[in-house]
Amino acid sequence: MALTLLADGWARAQGGRATALVVDHGIRTNSRKEAETVAGELKRCGVSCEVLRNTDAIGSGDIQAAARHVRYALLQDWCVANGVLHLAVAHHQEDQAETVLLRLARGSGNDGLAAMAPIAETSRIRILRPLLNVPQARLRATLAHFKAKHVEDPSNDDAHFARVRMRALAPSLAAEGLTAQRLAETASRMARARNALENDVATTLGRAATVDPLGYCRVDPGYLLQVPEETALRALARLLMCVGGNAYTPRLARLERLHEWLQSGAEGGGRTLAGCKAMRRGDELLVCREASAAIEVLPARGELVWDGRFRLRLGARRIGEVRRLGSEGWRQATDLAPALRKSSLPAAVRTALPAIWKNGSLRSVPHLGLLGKRRLRVSHHPHQVAFMPPRPLVPARFTLQKGRYTLSK
Repeated sequence: MALTLLADGWARAQGGRATALVVDHGIRTNSRKEAETVAGELKRCGVSCEVLRNTDAIGSGDIQAAARHVRYALLQDWCVANGVLHLAVAHHQEDQAETVLLRLARGSGNDGLAAMAPIAETSRIRILRPLLNVPQARLRATLAHFKAKHVEDPSNDDAHFARVRMRALAPSLAAEGLTAQRLAETASRMARARNALENDVATTLGRAATVDPLGYCRVDPGYLLQVPEETALRALARLLMCVGGNAYTPRLARLERLHEWLQSGAEGGGRTLAGCKAMRRGDELLVCREASAAIEVLPARGELVWDGRFRLRLGARRIGEVRRLGSEGWRQATDLAPALRKSSLPAAVRTALPAIWKNGSLRSVPHLGLLGKRRLRVSHHPHQVAFMPPRPLVPARFTLQKGRYTLSK
């Protein structure tokens, strides 16, 4: 509520406007009423508001993680549909402090202890966290200033959740000097170190790697092995996240084994990790999607994201289903267009490409220009596809300069 009122005031001063997005996860029986209450209060305050309702079941495992996934999916879908680039979320100083403690308990390194970034980019929008250095008490005072009511989330007091248990320790930790402010400052210092390392990684990848629109990367392993090991490991992680469509970094021990394999110079076989396959191809290292991991099947219509990596734009009418090309699809494709047999495209890459199927028959492969029995220029193909992983190979980097976050070049 405080973020929304502050953002709305700022936007109006710039001649713009802000829209509040309220997510009804549908987990609690009274969630609909809570969402409507918040929407009504925002309307009273003169703020435009949209209630986004989740209609999918949320599993009984890690409820908070599942709810977070649903929440960000709904928020990003709305932003994209409405041409909105910036999504502001209201994590505050205590949230940041709790994140540091949770990651410290898990044995996280520098990146984990940097906690939440004030600015983060996905393939679709930019996420802003402008309140990370603001204590919760100041936000409550802000609501009092606006005479605005808010709804308390009862899950914030549920000791089943690790974050709530960490929150309960806050007074004892503060008495020993580990205040929320001190922990948040630690996160800022760790983030500064992370940014320096990420600059080195960006330089390394800019010189050693090439991203192909077909969703794979070609890498100069020699250059990768010349840089410090920490930089190389981070570069490998970036490659795997980009190609595999993963939102999270692979485990360090597995990255170290991959790095050791590169150092050994062993030929053949390759290595699989994080839904990707790394293999030597002449003087290059090829990092591509592991076809057996690309198992998603979606109705082929409208605009969709397949395998978390490719965005397809199809017609409004369903024309079949989208799934991987696979070896059977490649066989059918070469029967339809024999010239494809001369393609230099690696087999490991082509089998993981998105294709449109109907009743067991291959109908379309946009990346190959294939439409039925016709071969078109890829740019003229009616089914458009773009490689848009959730984590780009080199993300935008923001640094704090004179109190303001600036996009680094």
